[in-house]
Amino acid sequence: MKFNNKFLHIALGGFLALTGCNKDVLDRPPLTSYIDGDNFWRDENDVRLFANGFLQNYFVGYNSAWGTDYTPVRGYTFSDDLTSNSTQANFENIIPSSRFATSETVSMLTQYSGPTWNFAWVRKANIFIARLDKYGKERLAEGAYKHWTALARFYRGFEYARLVSVFGDVPYYEQELVDTDLPLLYKDRDDRGVVMDKVYDDFRYALDNIRAEDGKLNINKYTVAAMISRLMLFEGSFQKFHNLDKTRAEKYLKMAVEASEIVMNSNKYSFSSDFKSLFASEDLSTNKEVIYYRVYDQALGVMHHVGSYQNGIETQSTAANLNLIKSFLCSDGNTFDNSGLENAKSFSIANLVKSRDPRFEASFVDKAKTVASSLFYGNKFVSRTGMDLRSSDPNYTKWNSNTNTSDAPVLRLAEVALNWVEAKQLLAENYGGAALTQADLDKSINALRNRPLDEAAIAKGVQKLAPLKLASLPNDPNKDADVSALMWEIRRERRVEFVFEHTRLLDLKRWKKIDYMNFDRNPDYFLGAWVNVKQETPTFLTKSYEKVLKVRKESGEIVTYDGTNADDLVGYFVIQSARNRNQFGQEVYLAPIGQAQIVEYEQKGYKLSQTKNW
Repeated sequence: MKFNNKFLHIALGGFLALTGCNKDVLDRPPLTSYIDGDNFWRDENDVRLFANGFLQNYFVGYNSAWGTDYTPVRGYTFSDDLTSNSTQANFENIIPSSRFATSETVSMLTQYSGPTWNFAWVRKANIFIARLDKYGKERLAEGAYKHWTALARFYRGFEYARLVSVFGDVPYYEQELVDTDLPLLYKDRDDRGVVMDKVYDDFRYALDNIRAEDGKLNINKYTVAAMISRLMLFEGSFQKFHNLDKTRAEKYLKMAVEASEIVMNSNKYSFSSDFKSLFASEDLSTNKEVIYYRVYDQALGVMHHVGSYQNGIETQSTAANLNLIKSFLCSDGNTFDNSGLENAKSFSIANLVKSRDPRFEASFVDKAKTVASSLFYGNKFVSRTGMDLRSSDPNYTKWNSNTNTSDAPVLRLAEVALNWVEAKQLLAENYGGAALTQADLDKSINALRNRPLDEAAIAKGVQKLAPLKLASLPNDPNKDADVSALMWEIRRERRVEFVFEHTRLLDLKRWKKIDYMNFDRNPDYFLGAWVNVKQETPTFLTKSYEKVLKVRKESGEIVTYDGTNADDLVGYFVIQSARNRNQFGQEVYLAPIGQAQIVEYEQKGYKLSQTKNW
């Protein structure tokens, strides 16, 4: 007897492994828990059960129910892409009284896009490795032992990579600790580079030993390689732009390239589906761009809420700003300043849909929505048939609560390709690597741009984005002076590809561009769509919006609604009540640890160092 793959992925909060029934089934431990010791680590079924306990923390997808940690749309609202109609979320500016956890609960520090000061998952990975060493060498075939050890070491490296991205230096442990070993329990932080060299070693073992295939929805070589490409690109570029260690930066970037190529050269994945279908499909099992996905199913009670926050009805008090929208190229491949397309300089939503990169149309509603702070209403994660539904519609409940059942693309080829091309360009610009060729761009950025368009987009007049050509890179007057023209376009591609996803804040941190979060540096952060209020959003023309509703003309003039001047309210929508966040400095690249943790060390006779710049 075999269980349905969809059921297996959903159980245990979304994850269970394929198991088979046999004559000793009554002797087996419960399928939803494990009992440590000689009677548990008997075969691959037992090992797989333990391994599946990591999935909830590392392949979160759309989370579940109302969970927001590591979740697109809801978990990643802190970046320069989005502006709220109030004071922007502040950076942390004081050392917390405590920052510590010991549970295996999935949680994320929003301002850092990573975990809190918690080593429970490190401990879990070290236990996994220790038990495999103790039992697996004798009870498993050599290939199986290496596979599961590779997976265990991958998870240890994954957790440490995330901890380092948040805190920098952290204490490194590669064995299971006991309560009586105080010198280890209370060791100070190890240097970031030392820790990441250990992570590199774990990732090297994982790439060399994990199975290429291990059954549907189980972690394999390509899943691991895709995630390693992300984590190594982050650390390599962080080391480079923060001037930490040139040798390490090069080593990590080379691994990012290698891991990416494992996926890209496998011929298992391709850009064969339209962009929209990646994020709001009920079944991603046949989507060739998706490397790993999480399944949701109403019948089994495992659902999410991500699409409900982009359903056309739900208020988006934090929405895309004009600064982000200006990053979308015109369909001829030029910036709006230099494009020859008709209405290229128009930022009315109707014109943007027809003239811009098709990812704009696939990510935003095609008209001004007053329930969005900027009038740019994000709908990337809801199906085309799930918008603006009323209670009388049979699909209303599905897209109006935590009852969404669309599959989550946890890892996809687009990210791997963009990781690859950026890592290669960093190596070329800084470490003597081979220069990028047109073939490299065609294999990465241009492959994304050549995705097919769906019928709805075609009907609106959407065109594919012209390919990026080395011989004629866009001339963007807004380019940072310290970034090459080609790298600027690589960064642009990431920004528009991953709107509402996990990348933007982490990209700013690794590029050492956190100053983008200071919205006073550019008025576009406080502006939305170009709008004719009287024609497009007449519901604003009420007494309650007098002295509140504003638009900004191209000249910079601000026109405020006074109850009589509706005809003059044509311009960029000024996001109501939007104000800049608090002042911040270089310290916000990393998180401080809690004062209570430092005191606890002192009480035991040890020292725990505070995070740099705090």
